[in-house]
Parts: sequence; C-alpha cells; structure tokens
Amino acid sequence: MRTRIYSALIRSGLILIVLAMLMPFSLEAQRGGGGGGGRPAGGGQQRTPAAKPANNVAKPSNNAVKPANHNPQQKPASRDNVKDKPSGNINKGGDNKVSTGDRTKGSNNKVNVDNSKKNVNVNVDNSKHVNVNNNRNTVVRPAPRPYARPPYRYGGHSYYCYHPYHYHPYTPFYWGPMWHPWGFFVAAMATTAIIVAVESQQYHYDQGVYYAPSNGGYVVVQAPVGATITTLPPGYQTVTVTETTNNYYYGGAYYEKSEKGYTVVPPTAGTIVESLPEGGKEEKIGEVTYVKVGETYYQPTQKDGKDVYEVVEVKSEK
Repeated sequence: MRTRIYSALIRSGLILIVLAMLMPFSLEAQRGGGGGGGRPAGGGQQRTPAAKPANNVAKPSNNAVKPANHNPQQKPASRDNVKDKPSGNINKGGDNKVSTGDRTKGSNNKVNVDNSKKNVNVNVDNSKHVNVNNNRNTVVRPAPRPYARPPYRYGGHSYYCYHPYHYHPYTPFYWGPMWHPWGFFVAAMATTAIIVAVESQQYHYDQGVYYAPSNGGYVVVQAPVGATITTLPPGYQTVTVTETTNNYYYGGAYYEKSEKGYTVVPPTAGTIVESLPEGGKEEKIGEVTYVKVGETYYQPTQKDGKDVYEVVEVKSEK
C-alpha cells in the first residue's frame, strides 16, 4: 500500500515539474499568437504589463552604468586638478624672483653689511686688485736702536721686539662711522673727499680713509706710503719712534710731519700702538700668537699695565 502511495506522489511531482517547464513555452506561444497588427490573443493588457517591467529593468541598468562610467573618470580628473594647482603655484613662486632679486640688489649695492663682514679676512686681498703696491705700506722699517732682548726664533725666522710677549685677544678698534676697513666698497665718493697723487697713482682721501677706483666705484686701500695730507684726521694718536721722533697713528696708518703737511710712512719696528684696525688676523707661530695686519706682524704685549701691540721686525735666518 505504501509503495503505491509513494509511486503516486512521485508521478504527481514529475507532472508538476513538467508543467513548470512547459509553462514558459505556453506563455511565449500566447505572446506570439493572435490576430493582425501583432496583438496577442489574450488582449493588449497582458502585453503592456510584460513590456513595462522590461523597460523599468532596463532603465535602472542604464542609470547604474552612467555612474560607473562617469564618476571614476571625474574623480581622477579632480585629483589631477588638485595636483596641477599646487604645481602651478610652485611655478608662479619660481617665476616671482623676489629672493633672487633681493640678492641681486644686495650684490649691486656693495655698501652693505655682508660686504663689511667679509672685510675681516679678505680686506687686504681686495685692495690688491686696484694696482696698489702694498709692500711699500707694510714693510717694516728697522728699529732705531739695538734690541736688549733676544729674538723669538721659529721656522727659519727671527722675531725681534723690545718688550716681552704677553698675549691678549685681538679686538679690532672702531675709529668711528666715517672710517672703513680695507676692501670696503662705496659706489660714490663724498663731496668732502680730496684727490691725493702718489707716483702717478691717484687716490681719494676722506677723513683718514684712502680710496682707489674699482669696478665702477671705489674701494678702501691701505694708506699709500708717500701720500701727504695737510690735516690729520680727528682721533689720531701720537706714538713714539725714537726719543726725538714721533709718528701719528690713525686707522693702521703712520704719518710723519713733513714740509707740506703729514706724509704716510711705513711702520717702524718697536713702535707701540694701543689698537689695531679691522682686517688683521691672529697667526700662531710656534708658541707665540702674533696679529698680522697686511704683511706687518704685531706682538701682543703690555705697557704700564695696559694691553698694547708692538711692531715686530722679522728677519730671515736662511
């Protein structure tokens, strides 16, 4: 009995499956059948509902495609635009040569702080570019009397001084706003400057400072030996050379009284000065540290308890 029941159920299930498989073919036959004008046999109402869902399905699919094709293209484009904008700003910044212009103006305007700072180590080198014979300015004249102290010997040279070595740090002296160190450049001369000629070479002199033409302007040089001025600059010092001879010292230059006024002379060995100009540098020779200004060596020492410098006479032992 149970076997017959199971067989009947299986046959019923198979019949339902077959009917389900044949159902689409029956619907297609109904859509394809009918009278003239292509209308189905069941009437126009059955066709319209079937067509509308098809159209409705197609529309969302079209909408889904548009975002997929459009948005990804726009987003990279917007990212590219963002990249382009900063690069454009950078290019504009590069074209706007504010910093370069400032540096260019600073280099053209050579009377500035940067040039003055460079004078500490390169003043003398700069002055050599203007056809000035600096050897005449810095060659030390021999001492007027014998030395009581033996020289300091090192490296094949003897360094003669009257006073014992007493180190103190080199500190350039400031002679006032009108004084400039060697190598300092000015674009134009002051109206108070005068022309001083030495051996067919012309210089401009103004308040203790000598200038020579250079690169469209004027550069400060060492006081040329042989130059004569009628009045000493304010702030000069009187230094003793011998018991009967004095020099007048200002800004690293030495003057002697002459027929026409005051004439620049080389430093004399053994002369004591209280201050040295900017442009010198300390030079350690063996165990002694001298200050070299141009080609002249100065020994730090003391006189009456005060820090001073003595002009050194250097002799070669070779």
